Amino acid sequence: MRFLAAPSTLGPLLPSWSELIIGAVAFLIVFGILAKVLMPRISKTLEERTDAIEGGLRRAEDAQSEAGRVLEQYRAQLSEARHEAARLREQAKEEAAQIVAQGRADGVAERQRIIESATAQIEADRQQAMTALRAEVGALAVELASRIVGESLADEARQTRMVDRFLAEIEAESDGVGAR
Repeated sequence: MRFLAAPSTLGPLLPSWSELIIGAVAFLIVFGILAKVLMPRISKTLEERTDAIEGGLRRAEDAQSEAGRVLEQYRAQLSEARHEAARLREQAKEEAAQIVAQGRADGVAERQRIIESATAQIEADRQQAMTALRAEVGALAVELASRIVGESLADEARQTRMVDRFLAEIEAESDGVGAR
């Protein structure tokens, strides 16, 4: 302690040689301990951080390239889906045109069938009306002839011949009038 209490002749700023040597030895001991114990740990930690950062960058680059690849696949699938949708729309248009054409053809066929059926029904009705008219005209003609002649024309065969002759004359007259 006496050593510490002795006034220094070198001044307050300059240390004594003994303090300088003790400080240098202590510095070397602390530096040696730090170099042996802490430097490997610090180096290991720095290397781990460097690997983690570089690995993260690599993973980020890999993820980015994977995202680019997935984006290209998505775009290709989207393009394919658009082409498929366009093809389906075109196919639907063609099917609609075919359905409309088939409907028109079916409508024309149904109309023709209805017309033919109606024509046949009209012809059957006309024949029935002609038969009924012939019978009615025949009965009236026989009755009129009976009144004019004054005798009964009860014989059915005679009535039929007379009616047929009368109607043939009327038809001949109507054909002659229509031909003029």
